[in-house]
Amino acid sequence: MAEMIRIIGIDPGLRRTGWGIVESLGNSLRFVASGSVCSDDKATLASRLCQLHDGLSKILHEAMPHEAAVEQTFVNKDATATLKLGQARGIAMLVPALAGLPVAEYAPNAVKKAVIGVGHGDKKQIHMMVKVLMPKAVFDTHDAADALAIAICHAHHRQSVAYRLKQIA
Repeated sequence: MAEMIRIIGIDPGLRRTGWGIVESLGNSLRFVASGSVCSDDKATLASRLCQLHDGLSKILHEAMPHEAAVEQTFVNKDATATLKLGQARGIAMLVPALAGLPVAEYAPNAVKKAVIGVGHGDKKQIHMMVKVLMPKAVFDTHDAADALAIAICHAHHRQSVAYRLKQIA
């Protein structure tokens, strides 16, 4: 018999890190919660990273997920912005790892393919499909919707034989 797994998807960002929690039971998905952890853009980088750490830690403590999924960083033309995003992503991976959760990583195209069926699409398509897959889902920011998409992607991938074999090894 399949067991219910609670998954937190995390969409890292220095200004706003989105999070979304779903429960997966077999092929069934259920929306649990979503939101964003924000940092003060007037604070130092170290303080902002602490704010993200503390916010995500609080969410994990309250929601008690079993697994985490984080979107991989894409490289853009602004090296400084990419580096800062990478540091926020480090926090997004560190917090669940410190809580003892397995952390999966997914490329943006893999998330889009899992949710809308193709590897390229805009945010409106992703948000619309999140609502189709989970009609009760509510999200107040694009980041929270993206985080739910990441959690959905992980729910689909974790059922694959290759993913289960990787976890055993």
